[in-house]
This record gives sequence, structure tokens and C-alpha cells, in this order.
Amino acid sequence: MAAEQVARGVYQVAGPDLTGGGDAAAYLVLFEGEAALIDAGADAKAKALIANIDEVLNGSGISLELLVLTHNHIDHVGGAAAIKKRYGVEIVMHALDAPALENGDNHATAADMYNTKVQPVEVDLYIEEKVYPLELEGGRLTCLHTPGHTPGSISVLLERDGNRILFGQDIHGPFMPQFNSDLDEWRTSMLKLLKLKCDILCEGHFGVIEPEDSVAAFIKQHLRSNT
Repeated sequence: MAAEQVARGVYQVAGPDLTGGGDAAAYLVLFEGEAALIDAGADAKAKALIANIDEVLNGSGISLELLVLTHNHIDHVGGAAAIKKRYGVEIVMHALDAPALENGDNHATAADMYNTKVQPVEVDLYIEEKVYPLELEGGRLTCLHTPGHTPGSISVLLERDGNRILFGQDIHGPFMPQFNSDLDEWRTSMLKLLKLKCDILCEGHFGVIEPEDSVAAFIKQHLRSNT
């Protein structure tokens, strides 16, 4: 299996070592009867990502219902249209970042930096609240608005087996005018994440970080380097 297990029912299914150098990490979260995918890599065809998802789900009786996009950059949303076509998922995204994907904005999605084009796709559920629970059969994901890297960046929290697992995909940055980044908002977001005292951090480009003290150290390191 190309997917890598992070915790019970949590798998990394995309990333440079799994699906290709252009893909940020993507994570598949399984509940009793339903699953959610967090981010979708850069590849518009998403064949390797789909193969990893299918291998994890095969024979489980669990259906992929949600695709949660943490922000609008191509390495996280490039495969969204292919995932929606393959599984019929509901796409979830913050309202501030969704227009760039829906309109196929190659600048705002940073597709132009990757010398590619983003495939537009409709977002089904717009998050506007600071905290938004996503209920699935057998469990819940909690979406937290953590602006800074982009205006509509979200982090996703899963509580399982006594652990807090945080999917904070690009909490390290970078911060650029092209992304409409806001360092002040980002610092506020990071302080909120520190207060959660998460045991495992699933990051978009730095992989899986644990335990709690290592997660806190990672966030604090980036806070110091962006003062």
C-alpha cells in the first residue's frame, strides 16, 4: 500500500514521496461508515491519489463523502475536480478562498507558479464561521478558520483515541502578496492552534509531527522566524 497510516483510521494518501513532487500532503480520515479527504494534491488527473484512496477503502464498506480543502493553492486543490467526479464528494472550503478555485484563477491559486492551470470546480459547502463542525457517520471533524497564509485558510481538528490530531496544512507559510497573506492574522491563528495542545500535526509540506511538545515547537519555531 502506498498510503501511510498516521493513526487509527488516518492515512496520508498524497505527498511528494507518495504521489508526485508537486503534491502537498493529503490525508484520508475514516469513520464508521464515511470518510473525508483533506486536500487533493496538484495533479488534475489525480490518478495516484485515487489509487491510494481506493486501496485504503477497498472492502471496508466506507464511502468517501467529503473533500475538505484547506486553502486555494494548486498543490492542495489541483485534484479536486477529479476527486469529485470519481467519488461524488461534497467539497468543503472557506468562502474567502473558494472563488479562486471556482473561477479557475491561475494567479490566486498559484497555478502560474507551477506552470500549470487549475481546473475549476464548484464548492458545495462554504465555511464562514470561525469554528465549523462537519458531522460524518461515526464521528466529526472540526474546521477552524486560521487565516494568514491565505484569507480563507482553515485547519481541521480530529479527536480520536484520546489524541488531538491537527491537519494544519500550510501553517508554516509562505507569506506573499500574491496569496493575500496577512502575518498579523497568521500569528493570531498560530496562537489559537497552540492553545489546542495537539498531539499530532499533519502538515502539508513537513509531514507528520508528534508528540505534543514537538507540535508546539514546530509552531513556535515558525512564529519566531516570522516576527
